[in-house]
Amino acid sequence: MKNLRYMLIAACSACLLLPLGSCMDTDMNRNKYEVDSEEIGRENYDLGSTIRGLQGLVIPAQEHLYQFMEAMCGGSYAGYFGETRTGWLEKYSTYNPKTDWLKAPFTDVISETYPKYYAVLQHEDAPVALALAKLLRVTIMQRVTDIYGPIPYSKVLVSGEGSESDGLNAAYDSQKDVYMRMFQELEEADQALEDNMTEGNSGFEKLDDVYYGKLQQWRLFLHSLQLRMAMRLCYTDMAAEAQSIAEKAVTAGVIEKNDDNALFHVAENRSALCFNDWKDYRVGADIICYMNGYADPRRDKYFTKVKNNDQEGYYGMRIGINSPFSDDDMITSYSNRLMTASDPYVWMTASEVAFLRAEGALRKWNMGGEAKDFYETGVKLSFEEHGASGAEDYLNSIASPSGYTDPLGSYSTGSPANITVKWNEMGEQAFEENLERIITQKWIALFPNGIESWSEHRRTGYPKLLPVVVNKGRNVSTEAGMRRLMYPNEEYTQNSFHLNNAINVLIKESSNNQGGDTGGTHVWWDRKANK
Repeated sequence: MKNLRYMLIAACSACLLLPLGSCMDTDMNRNKYEVDSEEIGRENYDLGSTIRGLQGLVIPAQEHLYQFMEAMCGGSYAGYFGETRTGWLEKYSTYNPKTDWLKAPFTDVISETYPKYYAVLQHEDAPVALALAKLLRVTIMQRVTDIYGPIPYSKVLVSGEGSESDGLNAAYDSQKDVYMRMFQELEEADQALEDNMTEGNSGFEKLDDVYYGKLQQWRLFLHSLQLRMAMRLCYTDMAAEAQSIAEKAVTAGVIEKNDDNALFHVAENRSALCFNDWKDYRVGADIICYMNGYADPRRDKYFTKVKNNDQEGYYGMRIGINSPFSDDDMITSYSNRLMTASDPYVWMTASEVAFLRAEGALRKWNMGGEAKDFYETGVKLSFEEHGASGAEDYLNSIASPSGYTDPLGSYSTGSPANITVKWNEMGEQAFEENLERIITQKWIALFPNGIESWSEHRRTGYPKLLPVVVNKGRNVSTEAGMRRLMYPNEEYTQNSFHLNNAINVLIKESSNNQGGDTGGTHVWWDRKANK
């Protein structure tokens, strides 16, 4: 982590001296954030720009970082996207990503986040900014720890005699400790936001591209994040604590309507380049099998139609293949994601929160209602979010996912699952079936949020996905799929002491040591039996 340390030190120094536009990667869409020296001195523009920079790292707004994290990694492992580039023989989908790709979700995210976070920490007289920065760091780093397991967290930016950290060259925390620290920080941020709620302006109306300074909506998002994180721990030794956190979050107030969805608005959504300009990805066979089988009315909101063999429809590509066809064949034969450069980045929606409450209620947690009602509400909210009709008929459907027919003829196979949409009323006897139903519908509603969907798939075993055809992973089961990413090579060469300690912690926390730092080793919360 020596190289990362120097990157962070340089970036932190720059952030303290310059407007944020000067200390961020110039590839990112930042023109709207560039301000002159006069503007910096008024209306908290320096803090607002820094907060915006953190917002742009929750789901990365920089197109290449988005590509590595969401399209390649999360998109593949969640069954959402496959690659059209047949020359890519080292890739996430076949469990052997290029070594320089592995550093993006780790080194790049950490080195982008902490200079901005550190810049906000210098403003002790700005409690709202401090609370938002703390909330955003948790939101960003939860995704990082879910991808890798142990990460540097509590000791980053901590220094002094006797400290385990040399400033930014920090030791790792176990994933359990990361989660516990995050829960504590969310409590602190929530209290700060509550203490600073005012009838007038928050000071961030023009400097916040998610909720435009509306602190009550930020609190709804914070509580919803607590619920999401608590549910992640339901199979760990912290299940009782997770239930308490989840119930407290729901009581405090979570996102319940689409008007409160957490959306990061930008002048140009540059992730559209991955799909519309570069054409590197097309929709995965997995989600197409489910939505075609269900005749899901949201398909024309999610995907383009293509024509194969004189049949126009929605076609997905099998993930984890080395196709013998040309790139052009791949691009034209499979459906694309429907999106434009004006779309916001979607962090969390009322639909996801309703499905979280449905699962909580299924587990007999106090979520303020019944599992079936929350499940059906989640579906309806997703339909409403996307402007689709027919939710009531959909909820009564007894159709199941379709088999996969490859329009290019090479990778056809049977259906990944037989789960239907209609709720099973048999109570406890149908627990696992209804859990699969909840997670499957949440997965459809979460599209294209790949990292979150991959995490939920690892946690629950749902939705059931088609196995990869080509498995080039080390100690990775084709049946189980990738459980985590490996640490980047830079950590082995520049931070070997802390990394070796982290791998020992990973092995100790894992429910199935598959060789330490490999794609087959489970992270701490990945503990459900018989998935």
